[in-house]
Amino acid sequence: MPAAPSPEDDPDASRDIALMRGVQQGDMDAFHDLVELHKNRVAGVIARMVGPQFDHSELAHEVFVRVWKSAARYQPSARFSTWLLTIARNLVLNEVRYRNRHATVSLENERQDEPTSGWEIQDHTTHTPSKALEETELQEAIDRAMETLPEVQRTAIHLRRFEGLSYDEIAEILQTTVPSVKSLLFRARTQLREALRDFLE
Repeated sequence: MPAAPSPEDDPDASRDIALMRGVQQGDMDAFHDLVELHKNRVAGVIARMVGPQFDHSELAHEVFVRVWKSAARYQPSARFSTWLLTIARNLVLNEVRYRNRHATVSLENERQDEPTSGWEIQDHTTHTPSKALEETELQEAIDRAMETLPEVQRTAIHLRRFEGLSYDEIAEILQTTVPSVKSLLFRARTQLREALRDFLE
C-alpha cells in the first residue's frame, strides 16, 4: 500500500509550513502573509458554526492571535489548515460556553449586517421577479434549516461541502473518528432534506 501523502507534497501546504516556520522564528511578515491567506476561510467557518449573533471578525482575529502565541507548538505532520481550523473551533466553542453563562445580549439586536451563509445560489442569469422571490425563499429556508442543526453537524457540513476537507481532516478538527464524521454528515443531510422537502419536490 502506498504511503500517505505528506503535507509538504502539496504546494499550498508547503507554503503554509514555510510561513509557519518563519512565524516560529518571530517573522511578522510571514505571520501577516498567513493571515491574508487564511482569514476569509477562518471567518467563513466561524460564521457557519455560530450564525449571525457573534462578531465573526473579532473571533477570527482572536484565532490568529492564538496562532501567533502557540506557533512554537505547531508540528508540520498535518496540514496547517487543519491545525488552524481546530484552533478556530476550540475558540468558538469556548466563546459559546462563556456567552451561554453570561447571556446579556439580545440575539435579535445582533442579527443586523448578517453575513452570507455560504449556501447562496450561484446563478448569474436574469430572473423574473417571481423567480427571484422563489430563490430568496429557498435561500431563507436553507439558512433556517442549517440553523436548526447542532453545531457539530453544521461544522461538519461546512468543512466537507465548502472547504472540501477529507473525512480524516474533519475528524481531526472535530476531535472525533472518521465513522463519527460520516454519521454526523448523514444525519445532517437527512435533516436538511426533510426540512427542505417542499422545495426539493
